[in-house]
Amino acid sequence: MKTFMANAQTVERKWFVVDAENKTLGRLATEVASVLKGKHKPTYTPHVDNGDYVIVINAEKIYMTGKKWDNKMYYSHSGYSGGLKSTAAKDVMTKFPTRMVEKAIVGMLPHTKLGSQMAKKLFVYAGPEHKHAAQQPEKLEV
Repeated sequence: MKTFMANAQTVERKWFVVDAENKTLGRLATEVASVLKGKHKPTYTPHVDNGDYVIVINAEKIYMTGKKWDNKMYYSHSGYSGGLKSTAAKDVMTKFPTRMVEKAIVGMLPHTKLGSQMAKKLFVYAGPEHKHAAQQPEKLEV
């Protein structure tokens, strides 16, 4: 009996929609990252992108425990000395409602070319509407 190895020609992809309303950010991100990687399939192969497409709706209604809205910081650096900028989570949410969910999920994917391919299959929307109805996504419970 031979070991099955998936390749780009044998991958079958599905579309899933996840409602992020009242979901904890980290727990939501781990489940979605696992689906993007394809680890929920019996045909999972580490060196092949055999994950599914994921649509996250209601990203602006996520939940974070404790004082994370005030204490959790997002950092960016310009590359110059003294160029570190930090932004609190509540400020990021008011300015860019989808960014926190995207960063949390993409941060759990591999930081390689393969991870970049996986990240392109993620679609995050702030409200309950999305434009992927033609793909007939299945509801994924997280």
